[in-house]
Amino acid sequence: MTTFSEHNAAACRASRHTRVQHLITADEASLSELEMVLATLPVCSTGRVFIEIPDESWRVEITAPARMVVTWLDRSVRSGAPGTSRGCATGEALARAVGAWADEMLCDEDDQTRIQLLGGYIGTADIVDHLVALGVDEQAIHTPERYGLSTRR
Repeated sequence: MTTFSEHNAAACRASRHTRVQHLITADEASLSELEMVLATLPVCSTGRVFIEIPDESWRVEITAPARMVVTWLDRSVRSGAPGTSRGCATGEALARAVGAWADEMLCDEDDQTRIQLLGGYIGTADIVDHLVALGVDEQAIHTPERYGLSTRR
């Protein structure tokens, strides 16, 4: 697990304090890991958390810094690929949501967004491909080591 920042409450209140945004993803299998990552963030952290779940019964209380937006993606109420009548496959809602967010929010060459992808392999691999295509340095994207995504290029 990566600790993103070491500082205190006084630093967060300083007018010149740089706030780096975070992008964090998870699914139903990584909720406990997500809670640990969120617990390591400074209270002044900003950014987005996307969590894909099979249905509403998987939704739990998540504690995130006040400036973090948590978005739940319920696969049971989402459609699959456009033009098909299929349901949303595992990782599909997460990859679509993060791709759309990244297209809008990661537009600066010197963007310093801290990216932690905890979701399943398929959605995570699709997200990594999309972010790298946008110009995000692959070394800036943190994924579970067991996926081997940092060594595939």
